[in-house]
Parts: sequence; structure tokens; C-alpha cells
Amino acid sequence: MIIREAKIEDIKQIQIVRNSVTENTLSNPNLVTDQDCEEFITARGKGWVCEIDNQIVGFAIADLKENNIWALFLDPKFEKKGIGQILHNTMLDWYFSQTKNKIWLGTAFNTRAEQFYRKAGWTEVGTHGTKEIKFEMTYNDYLEAISDKR
Repeated sequence: MIIREAKIEDIKQIQIVRNSVTENTLSNPNLVTDQDCEEFITARGKGWVCEIDNQIVGFAIADLKENNIWALFLDPKFEKKGIGQILHNTMLDWYFSQTKNKIWLGTAFNTRAEQFYRKAGWTEVGTHGTKEIKFEMTYNDYLEAISDKR
């Protein structure tokens, strides 16, 4: 297993992973374009991938412009192996090395992702639109979470 920064050449495989998920699915896969992915990993923030046997099985992308987790997704065949936690921690380590601004994300109600973020120390602060819970993490929450888990 290799965790590394995402590159433009990874976008096709990132899109395959994004469209393979069974929760937090896109109503229309064309809503997230290759150009969107490129902008988020090169201009707005940074992304990471998990690669196993030369195949991307998960990815995470943080957006510095909106102080947001834009994406954290795994191929369902690779869930429950700790990959999501590694990608999550790698992404937050980088994010909080760049800024101390709180970060937020939205995820669907009653999903494994919701439970994942709660366990990781995120705080529910309301809703994002009508179909998602909004979570936030402050720098101090992050410091507390990493001291508890590492």
C-alpha cells in the first residue's frame, strides 16, 4: 500500500473510485468533471491517493480556498482496512500545516461516513443543504484528536 500525493494522471482512476461508492453517490456522475478534480488537486488544495498493486483504491482532497474536505472516498472492496483513516490523517496533517482555519465537510445522513467522522473527532454543526450533515474541525480539535489516536 502506497499513500502519495495525487497527480493529474491519477484523475481517471480517481473518477472510477468516486463512481464506485455505495454511499454519498453522485446523482449524476458528470457533476464532478476531470477539470474539477484537476483544479482541486493543483490550484485549490491538494489530494492524496492510496495505491495497491498500481491501482488507486482510495483518495482524499482538501480545498484550502473554501476550507473544506472536498472528497474522501474508497473503492468499496477496500473499506475497513484503515485506508480511509490514513488518507484522512494525511490530508488533515497537510491542511493544518497550511492554515489554522477550521475546516468543514458535508456527508449524507445515516452513513458509515457519518460515523467515521464522528469517531475521528469532527463536530456536527448543522446541515449542508437538505441531504447532508455539516461537520467542522478546529485546529484545537485536530490537535486533541491526533494526541488521542497516535
